Amino acid sequence: MNAQNIKVMIADDQELIRESLSIVLGTNADMTVTGLAGNGRELLRLIEKNPPDVVLMDVRMPELDGVEATRAVKERWPAVRIIILTTFDDDEYVFNALKYGASGYLLKGVSVPELSAAIRTVAQGGAMINPGVAAKVVKFFNRMAQSSPAASEEEKDADILNRTERNIALLVGRGLSNKEIAAKLALSDGTVRNGLSAALAKLDLRDRTQLAIWAVQIGLVQQEIQL
Repeated sequence: MNAQNIKVMIADDQELIRESLSIVLGTNADMTVTGLAGNGRELLRLIEKNPPDVVLMDVRMPELDGVEATRAVKERWPAVRIIILTTFDDDEYVFNALKYGASGYLLKGVSVPELSAAIRTVAQGGAMINPGVAAKVVKFFNRMAQSSPAASEEEKDADILNRTERNIALLVGRGLSNKEIAAKLALSDGTVRNGLSAALAKLDLRDRTQLAIWAVQIGLVQQEIQL
């Protein structure tokens, strides 16, 4: 990806929202809106012709909704980053969109600067979740973990992490940034980055969003940091 030109596609069933987002994002010198889709199927056809770096994805769309479209996009084009952008902060939508590989989840009331920053963050491989939504995600994952018999099996995976990697995973699950984790654990930024990469590799996870989901699902986020 050219850092100077992030290609963005917008999928929303409301034409006014599509056009408005296209106009405001087009004012960013480092972004180009390369396609507008009214539903998930139309989005897939556009990506087939010219894959973007980031997709802004509405949840409730006809023919193919945002959650299923997220799954389809990530299966066929894993490098494409997706931000779910919606007026609905429904727990199940949040869980499924992130489970299928969305890098971020923001409510439509977010400001233009915040949205632009989120696009830049996920384009660089980061994750962006609206703080209000993040709290709901944690509660939902906790309920999932308590009711899932597979959680105890997944918990065994934590044993393959060393102390530093485990602590980093725990704090990622609590929503801390690398800089905040470094300060909390008295580590350098580089050590945190390396520990994060090692944890992802050992657990066979794609990104920090999946690591956060895993840490919450097995109950790691409720445990204490190991000193």
